[in-house]
Amino acid sequence: MHTLAEWTALSEKIEFRHQAWINGEFRPAASGETFPAINPTTEELLTDLASCDTPDIDAAVKAARAAFKAGDWSRAAPAERKRILLKLADLMQEHFDEFALLDTLDMGKGIAEMTGIDVPDSIDCLRWSAECIDKIYGEIAPTKPTTLGLITRHPIGVIGAITPWNYPLMMAMWKLAPALAAGNSVVLKPSEKASLSCLRFAELAKEAGLPDGVLNVVPGFGHTAGKALALHMDVDSLAFTGSTRVAGMLMQYAGQSNLKRVWIEAGGKSPLIVFDDCGDIEAAAQGAAIAIFTNQGEVCIAGSRLYVQNGIRAQFMAALKRYAAEYKPGNPLDPDVKMGPMVDKAQLETVNRYIAGALEEGGKVELGGITESAEKGFFSQPTIITDTHADMACVREEIFGPVLAVAGFDTEEEVIAMANDCVYGLGASIWTDNLSRAHRVSREIESGMVWVNTWGEGDTTMPFGGVKGSGNGRDKSLHSLEKYTELKSVWISI
Repeated sequence: MHTLAEWTALSEKIEFRHQAWINGEFRPAASGETFPAINPTTEELLTDLASCDTPDIDAAVKAARAAFKAGDWSRAAPAERKRILLKLADLMQEHFDEFALLDTLDMGKGIAEMTGIDVPDSIDCLRWSAECIDKIYGEIAPTKPTTLGLITRHPIGVIGAITPWNYPLMMAMWKLAPALAAGNSVVLKPSEKASLSCLRFAELAKEAGLPDGVLNVVPGFGHTAGKALALHMDVDSLAFTGSTRVAGMLMQYAGQSNLKRVWIEAGGKSPLIVFDDCGDIEAAAQGAAIAIFTNQGEVCIAGSRLYVQNGIRAQFMAALKRYAAEYKPGNPLDPDVKMGPMVDKAQLETVNRYIAGALEEGGKVELGGITESAEKGFFSQPTIITDTHADMACVREEIFGPVLAVAGFDTEEEVIAMANDCVYGLGASIWTDNLSRAHRVSREIESGMVWVNTWGEGDTTMPFGGVKGSGNGRDKSLHSLEKYTELKSVWISI
């Protein structure tokens, strides 16, 4: 791990790709328009990004369709696609520090998280998806002896992908790796708040041997480039990670266009439940702090609703505040800093607005609170709010910041009802030493993922996704290929 001084020196040498990547080359937006990419730590300009719109999306989709029909990728042997993607993963490893710096400078994520989680996970996802693709077999249906029923999987065609800013490289890889491995062409619209790492990845993909047009990266705003991609009649499927509000809009756009399938990983308001039979209160308290303050709380699975059984509540809260105090906002290039800035001024203002609203609704700030404007940088602080109830906005709505709403409970039945009283269903965490309770509660919680005596753990072999307002479909694991392949049934009369 480099020191702060070493990371700072490396950051001063980095080059930013700032144009759209379409059909194997960088090009400006058709309109010539740009928008600024701002470092949220220093508020300084990193570069001006191409502000793409409908003509650029049209060009990218046209290139993607042409590449798909040409068949150099879509009809290549799975082993050949694997070879190129593994070479691309090796190139990512060679440029490991560069990818770590790009997201840290672009959206404020701590460099320790980038080197410990985001970049390794992205490379692993690409390698795993590449390795699995030549090990997926078709099926033969159990039909009568005079027939042969073949069930095969094929690439869908042109995939539109819209990814968020909180894990720019990693969230993109969860979409790109299985979609490309399956033989599709992809048009990626990364978040306008963090596009730099995806543009660099596209450039390396060509170096690895990916044919031109198979991967296109089109930076721009959601209401322009994102809308154009979702409405496009020649996009066969759309994969999205982002807010529930935008997810609903994308599903409407699909209905207004060609009924393309829309795969959604949307918002969350994950409950973290601590029972009084939790054997290690210190571990649970540390886990609760990690669950909400990691990545400044800009995490879809953040444990933002904490429910503690009343018998251990005082002891637990004392421990929680000790661990929360370790999250002091600072320069994300410092490997020892656990919290960087919020992604931009608007997100900082959102966090402050929710804290102010919680106070107006009767909540009590136990730690942190509203952050006054710093000299520079969009820094918030770890905040814990107690005396909360189910009708408060800070309990019901996704804040996407380091704000934890705390409430007590008496019985298992009571806390299950509290946890499920939510429009979201992405993640949940349960802390108990009672094995039966762990199984019982995890089954009753309305969530796509449940962690027991931990939070946020997983790897590429485990599906990631939610239910209810948190979406549908799954990223990672073999199940992710269901989003990027089409089943075909062939009936042969013998």
